[in-house]
This record gives sequence, structure tokens and C-alpha cells, in this order.
Amino acid sequence: GHRREERSAAKFYLYDSFSWLILIGIKTYISANYFEKLTMAFLQSIAAQTDFSSWLAKHLISTHVKDDNTHVKDSNFVFSPLSIHVVLAMVAAGSGIPAREQLLRYLMFDSIEELNSLSSQIATWLLADGGPLGGPYMSFANRVWVERSLVLKPAFKEIVETTYRSALGHVDFRNQFDVVREEVNAWAEEKTNGAWHSKFDPSLTKVGDFFLLNGSSVRVPFMTSSKDQFALAFDDLKVLKLPYKRGQDTQAFSMYFFLPNARDGLQALVEKFGSISGFIEHHTPRQRVKMGDFRLPKFKISFDFEASEFFKKQGLVLPFRGGLTEMVYSSPNIPPLEISLFFHKAYVEVDEQGTEAAAVSACVVTFRCGRYRREDLFDFVADHPFLFVIREETSGVVLFVGQFVNPLLSD
Repeated sequence: GHRREERSAAKFYLYDSFSWLILIGIKTYISANYFEKLTMAFLQSIAAQTDFSSWLAKHLISTHVKDDNTHVKDSNFVFSPLSIHVVLAMVAAGSGIPAREQLLRYLMFDSIEELNSLSSQIATWLLADGGPLGGPYMSFANRVWVERSLVLKPAFKEIVETTYRSALGHVDFRNQFDVVREEVNAWAEEKTNGAWHSKFDPSLTKVGDFFLLNGSSVRVPFMTSSKDQFALAFDDLKVLKLPYKRGQDTQAFSMYFFLPNARDGLQALVEKFGSISGFIEHHTPRQRVKMGDFRLPKFKISFDFEASEFFKKQGLVLPFRGGLTEMVYSSPNIPPLEISLFFHKAYVEVDEQGTEAAAVSACVVTFRCGRYRREDLFDFVADHPFLFVIREETSGVVLFVGQFVNPLLSD
């Protein structure tokens, strides 16, 4: 476990787990006309969140070094920018003015009201569980864990419970840190289950070569299908979109695969992905095409990291230096409150039938397709490293971003 460093500031721990985040005790279903009520301001906020997601993915992939001193850019990787966004927004709501302004700049928002409004609408609509309605089963779970000796200010407590739909946990961080970590981990282990609009046929899955960034290759099972797919070609990449099965609600989730034409083109793609505003929207396939050589590897990726040092290197420092002045009542005996640790964990698995993920973050996928037809025209052969995204189509909110570089590194 992590050793707890003794510091002068009071401790505030964030476990940002994404089992598509759990909305504890609340299940909300929204009618089909909900989006008719959405304002342009909300859609602009979504655009800002999407650009933040792409920017954050670029910097995590290109700069973060894991605990074993290997680089993320050389690793299979998945994270939830939405999860991180919502947790940092919640921190902003409890921060003093200097830390709040720094958080707003980091999250690319102009005001705390705009940020709270977006998070509230995401929690109440976008991430409502669609399982009973025939759509993906998911849960939106954020939880704030507070040292039990601290007393939250009523205004912050109300924002956490109503705007962010988060549960509050009071624990003894000072004397039982390792026990608390186990409790947080146990809480986070929730399952998510989503199905493709159609399934891949397992009998068509065949082993083939997957080419690594160093030029060598490994053998990996590839799924295939002859059904028309949402796909689009650009000068330097191809894009495939696989929709999830939709239920009776208005949510429409899809998984995107961004495949560079060059076998070693992933790094350049990640740079472009995180630098061009609206990249996903500008590279979204709108029509189905007939498929030729279509191969997609089965894979599963689990990734977790402690993010506080990463944030500090990106210039987000004040929340980690006693800037959370609006969360708890202060007194001469209580030092300034700060974030000490920020954990993030995500998981994704892609296969023909779909399985339930056993850990924190999951999007489990199935796809059924017909016979292979050689006369089809669009080739999509994901036999080298690629980028992937899971997002909600109606709003454009990005839930997951990741990259797949080496099947031998899969969990």
C-alpha cells in the first residue's frame, strides 16, 4: 500500500473510480424529449469537456510515467476523463477563490456555476442506469471520503449531495489509513455491462499478427464481421464506430476506434487528437459502409494510477497546497485542507460475447454479425496500435479514452 506522508495540512483523499461511476441509491430515467430542453450553454459546456478530455488524454499518454518507470505512451492505457472532470469540479466547489480559479482554468470553464450545472445534468441524465430499459447497464459513482474529525460546511455538503449526487463517507484516515484504502477499494468494485447493437460471431474469430511499435509482431485473436459498419477514411487514419445496443431511453453510446494508417503512427495520432478542437466530432462516421477485410482484436485493459503528481506537473497545484477552504470549518486546531492523494482506475474489455468486468471501470461489449463477404469495399484491419473512445452520441460526452499497443501487456 501507499505510505502516508506526515504533513501539516489536513488530509482529503479522492478515489476517482470509474465503474462508469456509481450513482449511489438513485436511479433516474429521463423521457425522450429531455434534450429538447437543453440549452446552447449546456452544449457549449459539453464541447469544453470534450476538448478537455482529448487534451488530458494527450498529456497522460505522452508524459506520464508509471510506478514501474515505464511510460504510458508504450503501454495499453484507459482512463475516464469524465470521471476526473467531475471529481475536480466537485473539488472546485469546495475550494477558496485562488484554487477555484486555477481549477476552472484547468478544466476550461469560465465559472463555477457553469461547471456545477454541467455536472448536475450529466449526473441526472447522461449516466442514469439504462439497463432495465434495454440499454447499457451502468452506474455513476463518485464518493467523497472525509476524515471523520472534520465537519463539512453545509453549503459544500449540499452541493456534493444534490448537484453531484455523491455519497459522503466519514473515515479515520489518521489512524487507519490502510484499512480505509481497503474499504475504498471494496466500495469501488462495481460492475458495468453493455452490449453492442449486434454481436460478433465467435466462430469467425481467427488468430493473426498484431504489429508492435518496435516492428515485431505477436499473435492475437481477431474478431470479424461482414455486416455494414460505420466507418470513414482520412488521409492518415481510418475511424470505425460500433454502437451499443439502445434501450427505450435517449442515451446512445458508441465505441470509436481511431486506426493510424502507419503501423508506428499512434504517437502522431495522439498528438493530433489532443491538439485539435472538436477532433472526435470532425472524425465521426455518419454512414454505414460495406466492409472488406475487417479485423478487430479482442482485448482488455485495466489501468490505475495516483494522479496528484501528474496534476501538479500540469500546473494544478493550489488544491494540493491547502486551497480547499470552503469544504470544512476551520479552527486553530485544523490546518488548511488539501488533496493528498487522487486515485483513478478504469477497465475496458472488448470481445464477441461480452463479459462482466470484475473491477472498477467497465464497458463490456458484444457484437453479432453475419458471414464474411470478400466483395465488400471498406478495409479496417486493426493489426497495429490504435486509439479508442467511448462516448454518448446525443450529447457528445466522452466517457473513456484509451490506447491499445501490445496484446502481451493485456490483463
